[in-house]
Amino acid sequence: MNLVLFDDPTLRQQLLPLSFTRPLAALRCGILTLAEKWQLLLPQAGISYLTQEYLQQKYPLHATADTVYLNGACCPSPELLAALQQLQPGQALQQGSILLAYRAGTDAASEYQNASFSPQSTLPWEGPLSLIQHPWDLFRLNGEQLRQDFALLTRGRRSAGINDVHTRCYGEEQIFVEEGVKIRAAILNAEDGPIYLGKGAQVHEGAIIKGPFALCEGAHVNVGGKMRSDTTIGPYCKAGGEISNSILMAHSNKGHEGFLGNSVLGEWCNLGADTNTSNLKNNYANVKVWSHARERFVDTGLQFCGLIMGDHSKAGINTMFNTGTMVGVSANIFGDGFPRTLIPSFAWGGAAGFSTYKFETAMETAERVLERRKLPLSAQDRAILQHVFELSAPLRVWEKKPSD
Repeated sequence: MNLVLFDDPTLRQQLLPLSFTRPLAALRCGILTLAEKWQLLLPQAGISYLTQEYLQQKYPLHATADTVYLNGACCPSPELLAALQQLQPGQALQQGSILLAYRAGTDAASEYQNASFSPQSTLPWEGPLSLIQHPWDLFRLNGEQLRQDFALLTRGRRSAGINDVHTRCYGEEQIFVEEGVKIRAAILNAEDGPIYLGKGAQVHEGAIIKGPFALCEGAHVNVGGKMRSDTTIGPYCKAGGEISNSILMAHSNKGHEGFLGNSVLGEWCNLGADTNTSNLKNNYANVKVWSHARERFVDTGLQFCGLIMGDHSKAGINTMFNTGTMVGVSANIFGDGFPRTLIPSFAWGGAAGFSTYKFETAMETAERVLERRKLPLSAQDRAILQHVFELSAPLRVWEKKPSD
């Protein structure tokens, strides 16, 4: 099977700012990204992306004369996998107004660029479906996806085990350790859900981890870190303080004291020491969050919702984020008080006000951050960030000149 994971235009807009810098299928929920889940389930399949033109070079498309186009926001299920394998040429799966899958040829890619596929027949989907429609769906579904990914990754395999005599484990049969993991004097409790420790990950002294939980490849839980349930620390992230029901996508740091709950951080983010997020309003009302799609604040339907932060954004020491704060790409937040709950991409400032984080200055910072990990800022990534800078300009309202 040749599988192309396409971005539903409506969902893509709803998933900003996380989708500014990646296709929807490159979002992480559970241990794996959505694309990685499908690749594990279909190891013989060629998998590629159909996304916005400015992202397509980094995430290339490989369409063939017989391709299944799958909505990139779909999490796998046995039922959906079986339905994909039974699709006939020209057939599509649809749930309500949302196209889930379409089997077609190379012409479908140009149909997509013209804003619509043209299936010959449509089958209604009535089976179970986990679909990422909003940024907060990522942490809301994370516990479920952690359990599914744990089963997918560990089936038929043996854990490397934990040899440190000063580490205490509960529910050890639900703990899976990849090769090269280092762990010292920690407490791991998998009685209520599995714990996955990825290749080369490190758990430092005094850390407490409660499953479901994933520490992905090369990631660290720092000394005394308190990792609560339904949390994913993505590849090469550093985590400390208290983290609950949150996702750090990759290469991001929340390494110090402070609370992060019901939140999602993109890649290359950093939260300074004692940064705290509120995830519950004092009146216990539902949390409202800015929607880029609707251009207004919307009710999430959730009592608990903390911080959504796009790639390359940073917060200085002692930053306080109010409930339901949305931060764009490459924002730099600092100072005392609560900043506004909508912080656009390339914003510089805090509660006292914002100015524009100049693009070249932001790129210099990004280069230094990547250099610490011995990685370059590629021309592709720079071009993507330039495009995001231009796309996000309307929300930087301080740039607008007063009318004459």
